Amino acid sequence: MDDTEARHTEKMKKRQAAHEKILASKTREKGLLIVHTGPGKGKTTAALGMVVRAMGHGQKVGVVQFVKGAMATGEKAIFDAFPDLVEFKPMGEGFTWDTQDRARDIAVARTAWEEVKRMIADPAYHMVVADELNIVLRYDYLPVDEILETLTARDEMKHVVVTGRNAPAELIEAADLVTEMTMVKHPFRNGVKAQAGIEF
Repeated sequence: MDDTEARHTEKMKKRQAAHEKILASKTREKGLLIVHTGPGKGKTTAALGMVVRAMGHGQKVGVVQFVKGAMATGEKAIFDAFPDLVEFKPMGEGFTWDTQDRARDIAVARTAWEEVKRMIADPAYHMVVADELNIVLRYDYLPVDEILETLTARDEMKHVVVTGRNAPAELIEAADLVTEMTMVKHPFRNGVKAQAGIEF
């Protein structure tokens, strides 16, 4: 073994030992409150990736989509094929600039939130995704305090994932894991429309 290979092997052994020591100290399991926010693409995509992971472990997941629901999506077609593992409910009617009816938007958001609360309270669900909930919070369609009360009072092993731009500071503070998606480049700015398999 030459010197470069020997140095690399020694370095990796040290890293492995340090990593194993860190892992040995992580013994807790708990339900996580996860927030995906920020202006970049990928918030819902990341959440739905976790849904697929949970399904792979035989865990039941509930997904409620705020705002979304006005168009057919690839994810709905897939998740509907696994009704024992996923309850997938797009409950929105489109973006507020499309609906142009604040009172109706608030009522639709309230109905979707009641569905999220039902899933959180149901022990059959291992994970609940509230997709685009941050959007309705930004527009004050639902009170943040009410949302936080439900999220913090959930069963200690229940995972909840909240997505959408502009997550309120209170939600970020309460969360266990927060990821902010940043936009570096997006094809929409160059005239490319939303496409099947990429955006929906």
